[in-house]
Amino acid sequence: MESVLDYHTAGALLDWQVELGATEAILDAPVNRYEIPETIKKVQAAEPVAVAHKPSVDPVKIAQTAAKACADLTALKAAIAEFEHCPIKRGARSLVFGDGHPNARVMIISETPDRDEDRIGKPFVGRPGQLLDKMLSAIEMDRSAENPQQAVYTSNILPWRLPQSREPSPEDFKMMRPFVQRHVELIDPDVIVLMGNTACQGVLGKRGITRLRGEWAEAFGKPILPMFHPSYLMKNPNMKREAWADLLALKAKLLPLS
Repeated sequence: MESVLDYHTAGALLDWQVELGATEAILDAPVNRYEIPETIKKVQAAEPVAVAHKPSVDPVKIAQTAAKACADLTALKAAIAEFEHCPIKRGARSLVFGDGHPNARVMIISETPDRDEDRIGKPFVGRPGQLLDKMLSAIEMDRSAENPQQAVYTSNILPWRLPQSREPSPEDFKMMRPFVQRHVELIDPDVIVLMGNTACQGVLGKRGITRLRGEWAEAFGKPILPMFHPSYLMKNPNMKREAWADLLALKAKLLPLS
């Protein structure tokens, strides 16, 4: 004879199950796990399926090939614009390529573009650009000069503004360096000025602008002079004396080449 649980006994059994941790009902009706239909069987492990993997992409080699194929600045700018492997490009508004006389004796490689440069698409705009013009004028150089002897060409170590002002990664520098090198080869300046820590890190692999500034180095087969960035000088006007000394060193370096 089938026993029937009274209300209180059923409630006590339910409380006992709750104490054991059974706090949720999975199904509307209980399931006897010993009476599972034979149609439900263990799933046999499937044979492994060979997945075709795409060959890995080397952004540095792609950049090297693209940069070497550029015969002039127009082609180089187009090649950088078409380069899709640098993630910082996705968050930038503009490609900040370069500005100035293509045969200038001095090429300035600056840090990554700031907000104004990203908006306008040119390096050294706004107040930093105005201060740079004053600095160059003091040694009779001019970004807008038509004579290559007095002209200065400006560019950035990376052509896009970094998202949330983060620091460039080593991968960013590596994949964009072929374009920087080709940029230097096409301008073929007598002297390169690196302005700021980020430019020094990207070209020389070193940081510490207060230690590096004023000390001549070499890269891309050119003499290199690290200097303070105008933005840094605006925040630290007491460093303008050192900047003036660097400008005089730059002028002296150019004199024997006149």
